[in-house]
Amino acid sequence: MLLTRREMVNGCLATLVLSGCGKRSSGDSVTIGLAFDTLQTEFWEASFRIFKSELKKQGFRVLEAVADGDASRQLDQITGFITRGVQGIIVAPKDANTAIPLVKRANRSDIPIVFFNRPPAENEGRYVAVTADNFAISEATVSYMAEVARRKGGRYQALALLGDLGDMNSIGRRDGFLAAVEKNSDIIEVVAQVPTDWNQEKAQSGATAALSANPGINFVFSSSDFLFPSLISALRSANKYRKIGEQDHVTLGGFDGDATAYQMLKEGYLDADGVQNLYFECENSITAIREWNQGTDMPKLIEDKGFVIHQGNLVDAKSRMWGANI
Repeated sequence: MLLTRREMVNGCLATLVLSGCGKRSSGDSVTIGLAFDTLQTEFWEASFRIFKSELKKQGFRVLEAVADGDASRQLDQITGFITRGVQGIIVAPKDANTAIPLVKRANRSDIPIVFFNRPPAENEGRYVAVTADNFAISEATVSYMAEVARRKGGRYQALALLGDLGDMNSIGRRDGFLAAVEKNSDIIEVVAQVPTDWNQEKAQSGATAALSANPGINFVFSSSDFLFPSLISALRSANKYRKIGEQDHVTLGGFDGDATAYQMLKEGYLDADGVQNLYFECENSITAIREWNQGTDMPKLIEDKGFVIHQGNLVDAKSRMWGANI
């Protein structure tokens, strides 16, 4: 039986920290502001805790803030950090456009600002964004799924659960899915793309409707592991949630690398998962603040290429999968 998200995250934080960002050095009593838009998914909650633990371990003082989806509130929180004299800011913004005022506010005070996981929309300000290459990770994941499908033989009808298409990350994941399917169009046809807006109810109702309208669906990609509970419910209702090797198993893949995905891999339901390397992103975000303050000319974008974990490399790759360590 799966633990709840909060039980998994809170109960095993020490394991995450031990296997975390790697480099350890003194922060020399520097204060860092850590601001997240939300903690409403396992990914955001785990990321926030990894950052807090690693910053403190490296000797930084940490100011914390969560905006609960309110962009104006997050701008006020960033302003408050600056007023309190932080020497750097790490922020996960609501979206690309609401990130721009954060850049401007930090730049006016000459404070280094690093965006975690969501880069700002294009602008002339100075910032660093450390983010997953959503297109590349999705394309690699779905390409692996296609290889599995090709080895089994036959033709496939594909369903994709999409995220919020106002989110650049969601667009990258959708485009990566479509690019991989296009390369395998001789065996895979996309019959349904379900926009979910990162909402469980929309995911479940949309997946249920798609499976009902297209009973031949046998290839499914979720743009976030966060949506797996809703997808599993829909698959079970359609009598399609089967283990690898069982009759009528749906070739199944996801994106993120959370604990639910790891459990599904272990139990033999999930074929592949595209993993965001939180340890890489944590290390590089902290390093960017440090080097910026030392006068280094930093790039605007540092990309996490992530990796695909699957049945063939599960034992070797699980130490790099954040969801396997909580």
